[in-house]
Parts: sequence; C-alpha cells; structure tokens
Amino acid sequence: MSTITAPGSAPGGEPVREVRTVYAPRDPVHLGQTVRSLSRGAGDPTFRVVDGSVWRGVRTPLGAATLRLTARSSSVEAVAWGAGADWVIGAVPDLLGHGDDWSSLDVAANSFLADARRRNPGLRLTRTNQVLQMLVPAILEQKVTSREAWGAWRYLVRRFGEAAPGPVATVPGPSELMVPPDASTFKSIPSWEWHRAGVGPQRSATIMRVCAVAPGLERTLALGRGGDEVQRRLRSVVGVGVWTAAETSQRAHGDPDSPSVGDYHLPALVGWALIGKPVDDDGMLELLEPWRGNRERVMRLIGVSGFRKPRFGPRMTIQDHRGH
Repeated sequence: MSTITAPGSAPGGEPVREVRTVYAPRDPVHLGQTVRSLSRGAGDPTFRVVDGSVWRGVRTPLGAATLRLTARSSSVEAVAWGAGADWVIGAVPDLLGHGDDWSSLDVAANSFLADARRRNPGLRLTRTNQVLQMLVPAILEQKVTSREAWGAWRYLVRRFGEAAPGPVATVPGPSELMVPPDASTFKSIPSWEWHRAGVGPQRSATIMRVCAVAPGLERTLALGRGGDEVQRRLRSVVGVGVWTAAETSQRAHGDPDSPSVGDYHLPALVGWALIGKPVDDDGMLELLEPWRGNRERVMRLIGVSGFRKPRFGPRMTIQDHRGH
C-alpha cells in the first residue's frame, strides 16, 4: 500500500491535509457489502454514498478525519482529509476485510448458504478499530426501533459533532457529513439534550459509563478479532449486555463469531432462511451451531443473499421518551 500527501481545501479555503492510497487485495472485496453495516440508517450524518463512493466521518485517536472510498476494477481507492487522515488511511485494509479469513467456513452442505457465498465472493467482515464509535450507536439501539435509535444518533451527531474536514462542502450528499463527538463531549451532554434526542435515562447513563472508561475499551482491540475476553470486557460496563457487545465487536473488532442474541428480528430471519419457519434466540443458536467460529459470517451471508422473511406479525411499538 503506497501513500502520498497533498494539500486539500476546507470549506473556508484554508489548507487541509490530504492522504491517498490504493488498496488492492489478492482476493476480491465488495466495498458496499463490506462496509454497509457501518451505516446507521439512510440519514446517518457520518456515512454517505454518492456516485458509488462511500464517505465516512471518523473520530480517530489523532483527531477528526474524512474518508472517501471508491471501488475500482480490482482495488479500492481511498482518500482522507483532516488531522486523523494518516490514521484512517492506515486502517483501510482492516476496514475492507484484511485478515478476515473465510477458509474455515464450509457451507457446502447447505444449498442456500453455498449459493449466497458463490454469488457474493467479495463479502468481508469489516474491522473499524474504533470501539466507542461503534458502541454508542449500539447502545442507542437497545430495546427501541431502528427508526427511533437512528433519529437519536442523527440528533446527537449534528448537535455535538463537528463538520467533516476536507472538500466535502463541494460534493452533493457529503456536504453535511459529520464527525461524531468524542468521549469527553458525550460526557458533557446535559440531560435535557438526551431528552430532546429521545434517549431515555437508562441508555444515556450507559453511554456516560462507557465514555468514562473509553480508553480501556479501546484497548480490547489488541486482543484480536473478538472472542470471549473481548465480550467480557465490553460487558463489564453496566448496561452493556450480550446484544450490545456483539453488535460492537462485529464492527470494531471484525468478530466472525458474534451473532446478535436478543435481536428483535434476526432469529426469525435466520429460521425462515435456513429451515423455512421462524425460531427464537435458542433456535437461532442451534441452527448456527454447525458453523461455530463463523456464525457472524453466516449471518452476513444471509443478510446479503437478498432473502426476506414473510411480512406478517406484530410490529414493535416506538417508545417516545421526549413526551415524558
């Protein structure tokens, strides 16, 4: 991977650092399938797709950064701007699945999964190397609908984040790209702003607790691509349960074996896809057991297969904390 630097331009005209690279892995990588789990809804201020390019607003250990990823015939072009440009460019291989080894996954005995794997050879598990940026939106999604959680994320990022650096103001779509708040900023958010975001006291308190120990949580990245110890450390924070820890390690660590137990929709999706009927969490784990060690990879294959479960059954009620 080669890197060059050049001057960019911020919205006000002042120079901003630009770093470029081209990631050309030996095996194919599908950009959209690999990073789409990082988007928190169509209006996510930290994630945009414009003309096939993926734009991310990223909070790095070195500061704010903008990352643009563009798929080419056999590579992905990456351009970054801002104080964190070097860091985010250095993280591109992990982000696009470097080190994600699918060789131990054997789905030959299941025609549905085998077909999904054959049709999606570029699917990789992303590893962002960012625990807090993955953990906070996962906490917001606890026990509420995606619509409510994503609305809260939009409000908090737009209210307390910062405009993404670089030339995003000149590009339709990314012109409102934002970098999420850091731990100290999240900790300073007053209670009435959480209320306006529609975030109840239980979830906001959990976010405060994870921000208080954020450096320790980031150090779990040194433990590798997930595993029991990573889950234990994430769950050591009161309010971070099995589901939240799994949702975080999937994205931050690239965990290949962390199915989201406790999800409202996933067990039924897995059941319908694999045996033609809905199951509960225990049933989902039983179905996934033959692929232990690769269970998240199986979940992602189901997700990209295009399969949709039948549309019936009760909908989850949206809880509006702002009216209380």
